[in-house]
Amino acid sequence: MVVIESISNDYWASTFIVYGFTILRFIAMATVRILLGIIWYTLIIWCNVFHRYLLKEHSQPSGEITNQYCRDRLVKLAQAEIGVREKTNANDGERVEAYLKTAGLKKGFPYCAAFVSFIYAKEGFAKPRTAWCPDLFPKSRITGQYLAGNVLGIYFPELKRIAHVGIIENLRGDWCSSIEANTNPGGGRNGDGVYRRIRHRRTIHQVADWINKERSVP
Repeated sequence: MVVIESISNDYWASTFIVYGFTILRFIAMATVRILLGIIWYTLIIWCNVFHRYLLKEHSQPSGEITNQYCRDRLVKLAQAEIGVREKTNANDGERVEAYLKTAGLKKGFPYCAAFVSFIYAKEGFAKPRTAWCPDLFPKSRITGQYLAGNVLGIYFPELKRIAHVGIIENLRGDWCSSIEANTNPGGGRNGDGVYRRIRHRRTIHQVADWINKERSVP
């Protein structure tokens, strides 16, 4: 009887140990899975936050970065119009008339200022909206900075006013590259389409900044 009782006790002890280790292993594996799940969930949240941060930084920048973003966009939009030509050399044609429409006019009118208004409108600016060159240079917009996207004005003594405008592309030394409408290879103010022009700073009468938030109200 003593031998049988001893064997029985050993059996139950062994069984307890085996089941105990099994339970402990199950608990350990469950704990590891929970920890891995927490780590994985944390990584997903962190990646989403980081992705939103990148989108905010690059898609909807702010402050000075916003200004530069708009300037780059304006120049690209203007560059895309290079090569547009009038239909019958009478300030007409589908694209020219689209420029004029932005300023509330129909075909037949000079459109260099309307072109500037058209480009700004495509970028989402509420202003300017004019086909009259002097309107682009109120005192609150005048600047000495030849930044991309700013508007340059050419003065014509015989008219005693700024009578031709364009969008600044860049400035290299004293030479300003601009994109202008209603002009020609010679730089006239009554040309046949949209061209890239290179002008010396001395020939530019004024520059207007319609982008800077500090100049948001004429």
